[in-house]
Amino acid sequence: MSGVGGTASGVGGTVSGVVVVGVDGSESSLNAVEAAAREARARGATLRVVHAFLWPALHVPLGPSPVGPSAGGLRKLAEGLLTEAVERATATAPDVRVEQTLVTGEPLTVLEAQSRGAELVVVGSRGMGGFVGLLVGSTAVHLAAHGACPVLVVREQSAADGPVVLGVDGSPAADRAVDFAFAEAELRKAPLVALHAWTNWNAPLPAPQDASEPYANPPGALASEEERLLYEALAGHQERYPGVVVEHKVVHGGTREALIEASRSAQLMVVGSRGRGGFTGLLLGSVSQAVLHHAHCPVAVVRATRPASGTRTGTGE
Repeated sequence: MSGVGGTASGVGGTVSGVVVVGVDGSESSLNAVEAAAREARARGATLRVVHAFLWPALHVPLGPSPVGPSAGGLRKLAEGLLTEAVERATATAPDVRVEQTLVTGEPLTVLEAQSRGAELVVVGSRGMGGFVGLLVGSTAVHLAAHGACPVLVVREQSAADGPVVLGVDGSPAADRAVDFAFAEAELRKAPLVALHAWTNWNAPLPAPQDASEPYANPPGALASEEERLLYEALAGHQERYPGVVVEHKVVHGGTREALIEASRSAQLMVVGSRGRGGFTGLLLGSVSQAVLHHAHCPVAVVRATRPASGTRTGTGE
């Protein structure tokens, strides 16, 4: 037994860290398994395939029905989902060590708890219980807002040779997202596009150069200030990742629209959970939510801080 009530399979040498992927039997979650296996391989990490087993908490019989086949039952079904996911992971990355874990509880709680011991959690954009017309499921949105580690939401197939696109707003809260994007670009051997979008409404005015002048700032001062903000947000990160080729891109326009358009040719988009101007208490900003719902590639949401350690990681079943 390994992990939280699971078994290990696969081949691999020394590993560091754990990548967690949530599965529910949907095609979306199996696509997430493939993405998670690639992430684990790139990191030299263990892949933990997790299924939240809700039925015991509802006191539903788990064994075969008296009128059904002896090999049936909800527990067998759950174990079969895990087996299928592990097979998909092994086919994608045969050298990755894989754990399978059946955890009693509902998916939101189970995966949030699992995120506390992981370096990345991967989920599909929609699950088995998704409502028709809902672009991103509640599990993905909840984890992006509450996960203790970066959360990768797998939506459409990405451009394999595209860049990693980083949404930069210059807020201190986004510093971890910047570092994560550089690390991902290095792992993927991909260029990094650092994109900052601004408008006259959302950009703070720079300090006036001469308050006695009729116009406190000369034309173009606001644009120059936004370019400076982008370079300052990346300062230090480029030195730590010298092999990453970075394109600085400053766009005068809406942030949501600019990021969604950039996602068309990207293999991954990275955003912070909240940016400058976010409402206090709002755990997932409007830009992050818009990208989760409409981006054309997988999206990684990186929160500014991790919750305190020591929280229980769920009950193995």
